[in-house]
Order: sequence, then C-alpha cells, then structure tokens
Amino acid sequence: MPVDEEVVLLEEQLASAHADVEQLQARLGEAEALAASREAEVGELRRQLEAARGELAQKDEALAAKEAELAELRTGAAAAEERLRAAANRYREAVLAQEPQLPSELVNGETIEEIDESLARARQTVAQVRQHLEQQAQALRIPAGAPARGGPDFSGLSAAEKIRLGLQQAG
Repeated sequence: MPVDEEVVLLEEQLASAHADVEQLQARLGEAEALAASREAEVGELRRQLEAARGELAQKDEALAAKEAELAELRTGAAAAEERLRAAANRYREAVLAQEPQLPSELVNGETIEEIDESLARARQTVAQVRQHLEQQAQALRIPAGAPARGGPDFSGLSAAEKIRLGLQQAG
C-alpha cells in the first residue's frame, strides 16, 4: 500500500497543483485584463498628451503672433508720441510767434493741452505784471505843463507877519 499511498499523495499534490495552476491562470487572466485596461488608458493618455501638445503649439504660435503685434504697436505708439511732441513744439513756437510779449520760459509742456495750460498761466502773469506796471506809472505820473499860477497863500501868517510882508513888497 505504500505505493497506493504514494499515488494518492501524488494525486492530491497533482490536484493541489492543478488548483494552484487554475488559480494562477485566473490571476494571470485578471492581470492580462488589467494590463490591457492599462494599455488602453496609456493609449488614451498618449492621445490626450498629443492633443495637448498640439494645442500648446497653436497657442505658442498665437502668442508669438500677439507678441509681434504688440512690438509693432509699441513701435507705432513711440513714433506717434514723437510726432505728438514735435507737433506740440511747433504749436508752442507758433503761439510764441503770434504773442511775442509772452516770455518763452513761461510757455512749456510736452502736449498741446499742457502748452495751453501754461499759455493761459503766462497770459495771466503778463496781464498782472502789465497792470502792476501801469499802477506804478500812474502813481509816479507828473501832470504835463507848469502848475497853475496862483498867489502865495498867506492864510497861515500872523497879522504882524502879513504887515511886514506888505511893507517889503511896497518898498
């Protein structure tokens, strides 16, 4: 019976091994299904990554175009500012040529609006100085011609002084 026992034992081991193999095959099937699922996920992620890279490339191109447009606008703005300054300077020169009484030091600015403001202040300052000078001239003005002739005023003299003065003139 020892051979029978060995056979039984071997059959049990074989059955156990078959069970282990079946269990391993089931786990292998699960692992293969999981791997296939992961492969599908990886494939989807790769497609999404490529789509994102494509979008990023498009956005980079759009950004580069916008940056070029911005640089062009900045160049145009700088040129426009320079033309504005030149026009404002020509305006200032024209105003000073039309109003030579205004001191050029009082009229300044980089824009027409700034020049207009300083022009108004300069006109006001010149008007105030003119008015002040006219007031001073009025105060210092001496009437033209000789003063009116009149006799000396003797009202402040005493009676004795008036008599003495009269005798001096008679004599």
